[in-house]
Amino acid sequence: MRSEQEANRVIGQYAGLVRRICLMHLKNRADSEDVFQTVFLKYVLSTAAFKSEEHEKAWFIRVTVNACKDLLGSFFRTHTVPLDELVDLPAEAPPDTREVLDAVLSLPEKYRDAVYLHYIEGYTAPEIGEILHKNVNTVYTLLTRSKKLLREKLGGDGDG
Repeated sequence: MRSEQEANRVIGQYAGLVRRICLMHLKNRADSEDVFQTVFLKYVLSTAAFKSEEHEKAWFIRVTVNACKDLLGSFFRTHTVPLDELVDLPAEAPPDTREVLDAVLSLPEKYRDAVYLHYIEGYTAPEIGEILHKNVNTVYTLLTRSKKLLREKLGGDGDG
């Protein structure tokens, strides 16, 4: 079991990352908070030793994604109607931000993970492949296909 100081350090360091991943997968704050607590509880109870800060961060991403998948596949979740509570955007956000967010959230899960890790967290395809346990070429394919889907949804002209 880890110390309170260690728990406070990782919460300060990874809270935003874990919350964003939860909201991206679960699309509501209540479930996101449940998974958030689960992830940090798993960390506190874990005896895993990390080789580096990047290894620790990858562990948090992997555990968060898995916890979200577990919740989404649970009996309760599959036999209830989900609430349509999306991410609250700040008032100063550009008007098209909601449209882009909705388009990204509407992507199939396999694309959302790659898009989030690449464009929001700044991971490279090889790093994403390692985190998601996928071949690097598969990650490139996911990113290419997700860009095409987003262009179609958003009516992009193909310039970026």
